[in-house]
Amino acid sequence: MAGLKLTRESILDGTLHASVRAVLGPDARFATDAERRAQVQAILARAPRPGRIWVFAFGSLIWNPAFHFVERRTARIHGFHRQFCLWSRAGRGSPERPGLMLSLESGGSCNGVAYRLERREAATELDVIWRREMFTMSYRPVWTTAHTPGGAEPAIAFSANREHERYVPGLEDQVIARYLATGAGPMGRCCDYLFDTVAHLRQLGIRDRRLEALEVRVRAHGGAT
Repeated sequence: MAGLKLTRESILDGTLHASVRAVLGPDARFATDAERRAQVQAILARAPRPGRIWVFAFGSLIWNPAFHFVERRTARIHGFHRQFCLWSRAGRGSPERPGLMLSLESGGSCNGVAYRLERREAATELDVIWRREMFTMSYRPVWTTAHTPGGAEPAIAFSANREHERYVPGLEDQVIARYLATGAGPMGRCCDYLFDTVAHLRQLGIRDRRLEALEVRVRAHGGAT
């Protein structure tokens, strides 16, 4: 089933969007070019420190950013935690084999990576990120504070859009593990999304005990086969 690679090129040339549209059908609601541009302009207009734009990564942006940046640091944000709470039916899932994707939910804290964008290229690189993360509008971009070894920095983070049809709160871990183990779509297996996230967090010296426990459950469920 896998075959689509998430790269800067597949984002910009429309391959990624076309694949999602093909699976979800013509009735699915997607962000327009005008909406995307307006959202990027709006988030930049609200920047706490204009000209110093960071983006916080909690999932696949850690190990496959697909955008250009000039600095990368480990970071911790407060007021949000990492959670599998978005259905995936077109990327690492399908209508027949749905998976789950990470988002940020309110409460707690989250360790990840912060990327600093080059000031003159911030709008361009945010457009790439928006094409990837905000295509179906299942996230809500917010400004937060990323606490890094070099100090606190304002950063854009993508929290769950609780009004979106993909949003699925409150799933128990055994249910999450089952969907992660069985989900698969044009971009591959959902379990690999979990495994890659856990592995790259470990490489950075970040331990997410809940994700690691989910990894054990998924492998026991047969997600490693």
